Amino acid sequence: MPGPEGDKPMSKWSLSELLAGLHDDIENRLALARKSLAHPTTKGDASEEVWLEMLRKYLPQRYQAAKAHVVDSRGTFSEQIDVVVFDRQYSPFIFNFQGQSIIPAESVYAAFEAKQAINADEVAYAQQKVASVRRLHRTSLPIPHAGGTYPPKTPAHILGGLLAFESEWNPPLGKPLTDALSKGGPDVRLDLGCVAAHGTFGCDEKECYTLIPQGKPATAFLFELIARLQSTATVPMIDIRAYAKWLAT
Repeated sequence: MPGPEGDKPMSKWSLSELLAGLHDDIENRLALARKSLAHPTTKGDASEEVWLEMLRKYLPQRYQAAKAHVVDSRGTFSEQIDVVVFDRQYSPFIFNFQGQSIIPAESVYAAFEAKQAINADEVAYAQQKVASVRRLHRTSLPIPHAGGTYPPKTPAHILGGLLAFESEWNPPLGKPLTDALSKGGPDVRLDLGCVAAHGTFGCDEKECYTLIPQGKPATAFLFELIARLQSTATVPMIDIRAYAKWLAT
C-alpha cells in the first residue's frame, strides 16, 4: 500500500545521501557562523557549539561533550578546552559553577580545540591545550567483581585534536599541516581532527597524515572518533577519596 504523499519508499533511501547530509549540515552551520557573526569571540563560541551539538547528538549516550576545564586529585587544572569528550556513566561527579564545567581527569576520553581556520599557530596552540589535559594525574582503583577484584586499569591515552571550518594553507591539507602536526612529543600529539571544508587529519606513533573524503569530512571524523572511543573501552575507576581529601583544606 503506498505511503502518504511525500513518503520516500524504503528502497529509494540512500545511506550515502544520509551521511553526506550530516556533513553538509555541519559545514553549512560553520560557514554561517564565520560569515554572519562579526565579533571574534561570538564567532568562536558559535563554531564551538556546532561541534559540541554534533557530538552530543551522535555519540553514544555513555559519552558527553562539553566546553570545560579538567582537574586532577592533586588540585591541578587544565586550560579551558573547547570540546571535552568524557564519561558520564561511571563518573561520580561533574562540577558546574557559574556556567563553567569542571571534569575530573579520570573521566576524560578526548580533548579538542575548535577554531575558525587552521594554521601553524593554531596547531601549536591546540597542542599545548591538549597537553595541559594529558599532564594531569589520574587515579585508578582495583575493580571489584563477583570473583574478587581486577587490578587497577592503566589510564588510556587521551585523544587530542583540532576542529576547524577551513584552512589558511594552500593546499589546505598539504605538507605545511603535517609538518606542524609533527612537532613535539607524545604529550602534544594531535591524534585526529577535521577541517570541515577540506578533509580530516591525524597522527599516530609513527607519522602524521591527511585524508580528503569526498564531500563528507565531518562525518568521517565522527565515525573515526567513535571507532577510537570503542577501542579505548572504559575509563579507570576513579579514587574518589583522593578528591575528598580537599574537603579538609
